[in-house]
Amino acid sequence: MPDFRPKNVEEKIRLKSQVLYYPMAFIDENPFVENRMEVVCNSKNVDLLEEKNILHIVWPHRWEHDKDPEVFFNTMFRLSDLGLKFHLSVLGEVFKDVPEIFSIAKDRLGQHIIHWGYEESRHEYLNVLKLADVVVSTAKHEFFGVAMLEGVWCKCFPLCPDRLVYPEIFPKECLYNTEVQLFKRLKQFITRPSLARQMDVKIDISKFAWSALEHQFKDILQAVV
Repeated sequence: MPDFRPKNVEEKIRLKSQVLYYPMAFIDENPFVENRMEVVCNSKNVDLLEEKNILHIVWPHRWEHDKDPEVFFNTMFRLSDLGLKFHLSVLGEVFKDVPEIFSIAKDRLGQHIIHWGYEESRHEYLNVLKLADVVVSTAKHEFFGVAMLEGVWCKCFPLCPDRLVYPEIFPKECLYNTEVQLFKRLKQFITRPSLARQMDVKIDISKFAWSALEHQFKDILQAVV
């Protein structure tokens, strides 16, 4: 509360505080045991995946409003209405109250969809990411963004809003400010998939690995004990 707040309390707390990144143990593993084109998907879409000149976009987030699926799907609608060819996978955990936009999108974007819905198997979840070229976030609320880093680990090019935690982790070429900018970037990648696949973006995800953070967590635990 603002009333009767101790003088310089923020500075005193800051001197005793440390922010640690969320540790991701899987970064220490090798993500590419399987060939991208040999990952098993349902039989309906296997032939589509062989069309290597078509961009594959993935949105791997919770199906809730704070991830702003409306912005993402409205962008996909515009791209589809232009007659552009692309593949789409929508992952992420599903809860009781699913925003209506998901059922609308499944119907309107059916011709593009490779994978739709929550994947219980982590192995299969990562397999979908390995098949994708671009991983997209439209989040309005995000503390860290594990799914985006999982996408980067699987060699996807990340497109994130220039807000929240993202500017701390991703370079400028991965950030967009407006829905129009997101549309233009995706349109560019769809018309020239090689741009997304070959773009050399420096994102050091090794600093989020458990092997890199383990000693920091242990030091804090020892200090507390």
